[in-house]
Amino acid sequence: MSIGVIPNAQETSRRNQGSLATIADYVQGLMSGPNLIRVSWFFYLPLALTGGIIGGLALPSGGALMIVVALALLWTIAQSPCLAGLWAATNVLISHRWLLDLHPLDWVGVPAMLSLPLVLFLWIFCALAAAVFVGFWAWIGCCLPGRGMLLHASGMAAMWGIGEVLLARTPLYWIGVESALLPGRCVLTSIARLVGGGGLAAVLVLLGWWLWRLVGSPQNHRIRTLCLLVLLILTVAPSLQILSGWIPRSPVVTGQLRMATWQPSVPTRLKFSKEELQRLPRRLQDALDQAVTLGATVLIAPEGTLLEGQDLVAPSPLPLLTGGFRWFHGEQRSSLLLVPEGQQRPYPLVDKHRLVPLGEWLPSLPIDLGIGLSAVGGLQPGAPSRAFHWSGPAAAVAICYEISDGSALASAVNAGATWLLTIANLDPYPLLLQRQFLAEAALRAIENGRDLLSVANTGPTAHVTSDGAVVTLLRPLQEGIAITSLNLHQSTTLYTCWRELPLLVLLFTGICGTLVQTN
Repeated sequence: MSIGVIPNAQETSRRNQGSLATIADYVQGLMSGPNLIRVSWFFYLPLALTGGIIGGLALPSGGALMIVVALALLWTIAQSPCLAGLWAATNVLISHRWLLDLHPLDWVGVPAMLSLPLVLFLWIFCALAAAVFVGFWAWIGCCLPGRGMLLHASGMAAMWGIGEVLLARTPLYWIGVESALLPGRCVLTSIARLVGGGGLAAVLVLLGWWLWRLVGSPQNHRIRTLCLLVLLILTVAPSLQILSGWIPRSPVVTGQLRMATWQPSVPTRLKFSKEELQRLPRRLQDALDQAVTLGATVLIAPEGTLLEGQDLVAPSPLPLLTGGFRWFHGEQRSSLLLVPEGQQRPYPLVDKHRLVPLGEWLPSLPIDLGIGLSAVGGLQPGAPSRAFHWSGPAAAVAICYEISDGSALASAVNAGATWLLTIANLDPYPLLLQRQFLAEAALRAIENGRDLLSVANTGPTAHVTSDGAVVTLLRPLQEGIAITSLNLHQSTTLYTCWRELPLLVLLFTGICGTLVQTN
């Protein structure tokens, strides 16, 4: 039987110091990205959840600090695609929580017993889709050599930005990280005039990487990283100032258009009731008369105002741009319509291209399964072009969540659009979605250097200037008429000309540079 020896005081002190050093090394390993994969789930699972929560709350108007902190936490766990996916899923569950307000779905014909399961399915599906996308992004980062290097981070940031641009063209209403800075004024948002929303997202992802390196590196590396970051800011800021002088921050105004906006504020669940269908034509005519009294040259009405084949009750006293439905070659479409001055019948200008799954667009299903899934019987998409020409200045329109596709509006601006219009019906969604919608609208205005007018059934009805400033015309959920003078612009921004070319160059440079530097 062995007897244990009690250590003396000096030996005990040495052991305690060694234990403290081991703990310090372990904590340093936790903060260091390359060693994270060896740390217990007990430590880094909360990082994924915390980062996702902060990122979700930052969309929109959370500011640069919140989204950069969230992205820094993402970089900390990016060696694990599963944890990166958890970060993304948590982010979307919070930022897209407005989806829960779809319930009950009886207003689109869904049986009551299926309503809540379907809404939960859509909410969770969006979160899982985000988890797959961000997890795949993290997996590519793990496959590429040189993690922790600036070239590696630049390539990954460019990949993120391009990914957001591509997602904006899909049926998913993707709220990108750049929306955290809008609506509102931030020095970083002017970058979108040069490289668009995708480029702004890439800059934020790269700033998150800097913060991760700054906090997680050893002290000597931390000082070098901080000095390099300060040098980068001091170098980039004057460069942006020079570019802002070369390309005017607010393009030259070439004219004005005095426009009236009508916000009916009719709940979607009541819109197709007999009483509302009887009231709407008279209310629209009153709005037209009031717009003339206010001195407007045109009236804008929101998405879905006119039903298929519906004419005005009297000749319009001024041009009317309104959302509505129409039939084209046996297909029903949601469109932007024009009722010329002195006429009653609307004429189509632009058909909606991106349709809401289930609400407007139905997959190919057996007849019995498709019955009752859409309130409007299933729409068909129109042409992808968002440009339209009428008796007034050439413009571009985004119907509902087409506002997230900046590339389509940039193409229309290249085709000659001098101002931007978005019409929508965001009821029954809460005010959170209206703020996110305005953030996307402000981003589109900055990208293209164009004033934008937003007109929606229950809001937001606002005038967004070419530098992203939002002027609320009517309070949400209240009926009313408002008038504003929209500035017209002819010059184009660098983003309108180059689109995602700078991002592609950065992606190519980052990946190729990483491969060359590590070989």
